[in-house]
Amino acid sequence: MIVHGIELEVLSAGQGRPIVLLHGMTSLAPSAAFPRLLAAHGSVVAPSLPGFGGTARPKDFDTVYDLVHLVRALLDALPGDAVTLVGLSFGGWIAAEVAAAGHPKLARLVLVDPVGIKISDRQTADILDIFNRDPAEVRAAAYHDAPRFAPDFDAMEDAEIVRYARDRDALCLYGWNPYLYNPRLPYWLPRIAVPTLVAWGESDRIVTPAYGRAYAGLIPGARFEAVANAGHHPDIEQPEALAGLIGAFLAE
Repeated sequence: MIVHGIELEVLSAGQGRPIVLLHGMTSLAPSAAFPRLLAAHGSVVAPSLPGFGGTARPKDFDTVYDLVHLVRALLDALPGDAVTLVGLSFGGWIAAEVAAAGHPKLARLVLVDPVGIKISDRQTADILDIFNRDPAEVRAAAYHDAPRFAPDFDAMEDAEIVRYARDRDALCLYGWNPYLYNPRLPYWLPRIAVPTLVAWGESDRIVTPAYGRAYAGLIPGARFEAVANAGHHPDIEQPEALAGLIGAFLAE
């Protein structure tokens, strides 16, 4: 799929209302269960953002601002006039920025363990530093059941490891400084004017449920829902429960 001159790797499935799914800190593999489950509730379009997965990053395309405007252009290109935007983790930040800016096609918003804001003082880290903390600590913080769900690099094919490394490189490029947040976003989140669901893994220690409740509290009328037995990646640990929660939200 080509959007604004950029060729995007895209997973697509389902029929009906358009649902744009923005991946988290790593791109969605074709074998991922969650996009297929979400497709029971609409026509899912899940792009790999530039630099992630199989999407090349254009020269000088290196800010969250670039990603936000690319997603806006993607919404422009989709058929119909009522799109649901679902963002996971890092993609949740992008989705929140798009919604705060407003878009005529945006009908509903779902944020799943998003990063993107700072709620504490400058001395307090709201988001665990996944780049500079011990990998074992990050692994434990990211999952409710890390031995079962965390990536097993020894079992990965070379192409999967390369994809993972590209994702990490892109995440670092877009989110290094300030670290995974926009200091102005909390000021603009109250402008979001569409029904919003904020879903959060109960065991998330990358960004805690308390951070999630604060996030939801900044969005008028947003509903906060906890996902049991899940950490920062409910789409991986509890894909059926998360897809069901979103489906019920869309059916209201």
